[in-house]
Amino acid sequence: MSDDTKPDTSPIQSRIEDGVETFEATIQGERIQWDDGLTYSRHLQTDRLLNSQAPVSDKPDEMLFIIMHQTMELWIKLMLHEVRVAIDALRVDDLDRAGKTLDRIATIMRHMIHSWEVLATLTPHDFLTFRGYLRKASGFQSQQYRELEFLLGLKRADLILVHNGNDAAIAALTDTLGAPSLYDEVLRVLSRKGAAIPEEKLTRDWSQPYQPCDAVERAWHDIYAAPDQNWALYALGEKVTALEYYFQEWRFKHMKTVARVIGHKHGTGGSSGVSYLVKALDLQFFPELWSMRTRMSAPKEGGDYSGGDRL
Repeated sequence: MSDDTKPDTSPIQSRIEDGVETFEATIQGERIQWDDGLTYSRHLQTDRLLNSQAPVSDKPDEMLFIIMHQTMELWIKLMLHEVRVAIDALRVDDLDRAGKTLDRIATIMRHMIHSWEVLATLTPHDFLTFRGYLRKASGFQSQQYRELEFLLGLKRADLILVHNGNDAAIAALTDTLGAPSLYDEVLRVLSRKGAAIPEEKLTRDWSQPYQPCDAVERAWHDIYAAPDQNWALYALGEKVTALEYYFQEWRFKHMKTVARVIGHKHGTGGSSGVSYLVKALDLQFFPELWSMRTRMSAPKEGGDYSGGDRL
């Protein structure tokens, strides 16, 4: 029998499916298929992703530092995407969709909180082997983190200055600075649902820092004092509060990780390091949702316990 007439004994079978060459093989008892179209690597751009680590030293622990911060940036990118999804839902009063998205953001934050534990395995000696190579590169320069703060409601225009020379970053941050934040959109929802939100909170200059006020605190207090009558807004308030709760926990773990690795040295970008991160713990996105809790009081209930006989 000539070579041209031998049966095909290749373990891989191929065919054309939807105009694309498709392959099939039995591997470990499973029938596996793939094609020349969209592959795992092409979809996830793994070649670019896995080749994006560029250490500036020959120190082995720098790889941990790079990958840790790259994964943080990826999670922040997802959070930016999800916050915008939530904002779009709030603008059309789709509180169910907004709530689901806020829950996802809180879950992302919980994951990011635990990820600091990986960086905390970097000892002071480990970090100092390559810290000098970093020069003035610093997380203070993270465009995405600053954009996330702006989007959640912490507007601080002067922080854009560190991106001097990066026109694209400045444009993106300026756009986000001048747009309503998540909290601004939440207050607009409350107003449309009948809460007494002052007009100046609904049409203000979005680029300016939000200033808390008693009227907004009272509006939240009224919602929380009667949750059964205001369940949708009450649930929205709790989901937004959870987001800040986890964000602050992330900030705290960041601060403690930095303290563990470098003590109270200045940051590579010139900040006061741990002291700066401690100050950040006092920053708030949704101030009246927190101050309102102090305002709440429990109704006087129960019997007369003065006699000591509770039966």
